[in-house]
Amino acid sequence: MTDTVTVSDRPAQPVRQLLAASVGNAVEWYDWYAYTFLATYIAAQVFPADADDSLVPLLSTFAVFAVGFFMRPVGGLLMGAVADRHGRRAALTVTILLMGGSSLLVGLTPGYASAGLLAPVVLVVARLLQGLSVGGEFAASTTFLVESAGPGRRGLFSSFQYVSTTIGQLAASGVAALLVSSLSAGQMEGWGWRVPFVLGAVLSLVGFWIRQGAHETRSEEQRRAPKPRLFDALRHHPRQSLLICGITAGGTLAYYSWTSYLPTYAELNVGMDKADALLVGTVSLAVFALLQPVGGMLSDRFGRKPLLLFFGLGFALLSVALLRSLTGSVLSLLLVQLAGMVLLTGFTSISAAVNAEVFPARVRAAGIGFPYSLTVALFGGTAPYMGTLFKDLGHPGLFPWYVSVLCLISSVVYLRLPETAHQELDR
Repeated sequence: MTDTVTVSDRPAQPVRQLLAASVGNAVEWYDWYAYTFLATYIAAQVFPADADDSLVPLLSTFAVFAVGFFMRPVGGLLMGAVADRHGRRAALTVTILLMGGSSLLVGLTPGYASAGLLAPVVLVVARLLQGLSVGGEFAASTTFLVESAGPGRRGLFSSFQYVSTTIGQLAASGVAALLVSSLSAGQMEGWGWRVPFVLGAVLSLVGFWIRQGAHETRSEEQRRAPKPRLFDALRHHPRQSLLICGITAGGTLAYYSWTSYLPTYAELNVGMDKADALLVGTVSLAVFALLQPVGGMLSDRFGRKPLLLFFGLGFALLSVALLRSLTGSVLSLLLVQLAGMVLLTGFTSISAAVNAEVFPARVRAAGIGFPYSLTVALFGGTAPYMGTLFKDLGHPGLFPWYVSVLCLISSVVYLRLPETAHQELDR
């Protein structure tokens, strides 16, 4: 890979920069969530329940619950290093192609009936690549978005990280719902579940084309400086790495609890109808996407710390009350989920800006990518399992306290953070 950047000498176009990061990020998350929504169909074809080979269910569990999330820190480190060594645009190009290739691989995965053990092996490889890509995408796109922003607009640009993530999630949900409602059960199990992944591969090519016209955000001075080594961020900036973990821990747990797990939590604990819970979740996500730019603009005017503390202390004080107030009604779940979305915006709308402002430009992408993705894997990816575990142990009421305590810990970190909203970003 070369360090040549063919478009770096012309002025950056803010709309093109936002589009390059956002479209690619939406496609990345569309592919990621499509797997989640269609996991039952995939399992039926690739991991048959009656298989005699004990490796099959083991591979199934590993692929669905572990591989994707725990490859994300590796992706954050490797793709972050690419971004720091060869440019943000180069890393964004690699991640979108990786996701497109892995999505196509999922869509073309053979069934166990025709390929035997090769089928789950192919799927595991595809999921490895997806995790690598998603981890790298956050590192590169976070850095790219914030460095693309003009003076006083880093929070606004940062907010599009979760706008595009939510759009990708809604698109995956919509495509899956459309296929399930349009095709018979036999068609879905036979070939219908493959369609979203082939579509994801095509969309990745569109994202690749848009990103080719993006402006490289690394400064000329950084391009000429000695290239950082893989672990330079961890070696030379251990405090900043720990700060990213502390900033992220409460936020990622609250995010996955409210955007992904809450419908299931309502089903398990108050007998909420599954279809109603999913409908409420979809409406709440749409509102959540609209809130992000508002949070970003508020942070540009009033600072990052007020929003972070609004989120952290809000969840620390209200998580237990909100989850205990759930009943079996649609209105109850909608109000609880929307209240959480408003609080959560204090974190999600500016997390990219906060993270980017912690590290110097030379190691910014790798410095963000590894600790962030590791924290997401440890606390965000495990949120549904912790909630289910507490339920299985007969103590479902402990889960809200778990969320509350972790958000309180992150709030302590927020209190100690310097205010960086109005400082010039190191380039």
